[in-house]
Parts: sequence; structure tokens; C-alpha cells
Amino acid sequence: MSRRTDNHHRAAAICRAATGLPHRTCLGWAEAGLIDYRQPVPDAEHEAQRVLESLLLAELADGLRESDHRDGALFGFTSARPARTGLALGLHPAMADRVLATVLPRMDEHYGGLRGVPGLRIVPTGGTWALTRLHERAAVHLLHPDPDWRPALPEHGHGLTQLWRRNRHRLHPAEAAEPSGRADAGDDPGSAAAQDWLNSRLLRRPRLLGAAGAAHGSANVYTHGGGDVVLEWCCAVERDELERRLRRSGLAQRPGRIPERLRDQPWFPGEIAMGGAFVTLRRGPCYAPDASARRHG
Repeated sequence: MSRRTDNHHRAAAICRAATGLPHRTCLGWAEAGLIDYRQPVPDAEHEAQRVLESLLLAELADGLRESDHRDGALFGFTSARPARTGLALGLHPAMADRVLATVLPRMDEHYGGLRGVPGLRIVPTGGTWALTRLHERAAVHLLHPDPDWRPALPEHGHGLTQLWRRNRHRLHPAEAAEPSGRADAGDDPGSAAAQDWLNSRLLRRPRLLGAAGAAHGSANVYTHGGGDVVLEWCCAVERDELERRLRRSGLAQRPGRIPERLRDQPWFPGEIAMGGAFVTLRRGPCYAPDASARRHG
């Protein structure tokens, strides 16, 4: 086997482990030059696509915080089919409706304002469904193991107004008043763009993240104010091993358009930094009831 062929298989193996795609699919991408062992998972090529994926991940991280993540599907997805121009995600059947209820925009009086991703809409796409943002050429396609699946879309409720239902083709004023992305929110443009890269890449690697919830099916994910992502779990994979897998998958490979920052050097174990953006991995003690029973039985 030539070194080039060996590198193709190496990239394909990492791609398969990160996305859940068949090896032959990833190998075809490697042979076509779409991926390599330094970046074995395709990145979103356009900024609008990265921003959409980043906002979805941040909303799911906070919206599913402290919830029962099933079978390690930390953000509700079990597999990914990433492309430079788009993304398709395989939904966990038990979390599909929860995912949609979390990301679709709504006014929540009990929360005190807008929740969900501003401008997000769900549209049918020839037998499947996709999440898009109004006035943006970006989409995340949703795949479900049941070919006849139809989403149970969230309804209006007490103190809850589903903006996407009332304004299907235009922004509600509350959505229009929201920044379209982190840079528009006044964040440092360089680190905001870098965080979008990191978040988008995390969303495209659901199988690697699933290792954190493999033991009990659950883990805690959240953001600091919608920014950097924190992943907490117990048991199963060691923190250093998960960090190694994520780095090997190209998560922190700095794109040429993202300037390097002094803060890119990790300050503590489990921190993955790139361009002033962060992902933090924390593995703690096990509080699962079955584990407690074993300790005291």
C-alpha cells in the first residue's frame, strides 16, 4: 500500500469515527481530495452555513442542558453527512421533537423574551425536512430512521408564541431586532468567527461526542452566554482520550482566514482553543444511581 493510499484510509477511518458515515463514503472523499488526515471531516465553506450550524449547536447546548440525553446523542443527533455547502444530520428518534422545540424561535413570557434561533424555519424538502434561516442560503437537513416520520411541531401555549408559525416567510420584529450572529452582537469579530468554526465542527462530529454519554446515555452540555461550549460527563471515555480524538479529527485545525491568538495555547487540561474560541472538556465523578448502588451495596 502506498503512503498516499495509506493516508487516504487514515483520513477515512477518522471521518467514519467522527460522523458515522460508511468507510467507503469517507474513502471516496479522501481519494477525491475533499478531506485529508489533517482535516478528515469537511468544513462548511460559507460563513452563513457555519453561523447557522453554530447557532443551532449553541441553542441545543443550552436548551438541552441537564436533560436526559439518550444513547449519547448529546445534541439530539446520531450521525452527520457533512459537505462544504451544507449538512445533513441523523436525528435520534426519541429526541427529534425535542430538538425542533428547542431551536425553532418563540416568544416565551416566562423566560422573558425570544428563545430559539432567530429567523429559523422548518421546510419540507421532498420527503425530508430542513432547517433554514430566512434571507440566508444555508440549510441543515434532518434525517430520521423512520422514512414516514413527520415532525410533531411545537404549538402555541400559555405565555408561548411560536414565531415561525405566525411569520413563515418574514422575520417577526423580535427576530429582526436580534443580531444575526456573534460578530453583529458586538463580540470580537475574530474570536466570534473562530467560535462559529469550532461550533460548526462539533455539530459535524456527533459520533465522537457520543463517547462522552456512552456509559449512562447522558452528559451535560452548555455554553457561556451562547459562546464557548462546555461538555461535562462521567465514566466511559477519559478526558485526555476524547480530547485526542477531537484534535485528531481536525477540530482545532486553524483555518488560514482565522488569525492565531496568544490565548490559543491551552491554559488547563481539557481546553481546546483556536483563534480565541474555546471548547472545554470536563470529566467528573459518577453520580448515576446504578453506580451509587454498586458502591454502597
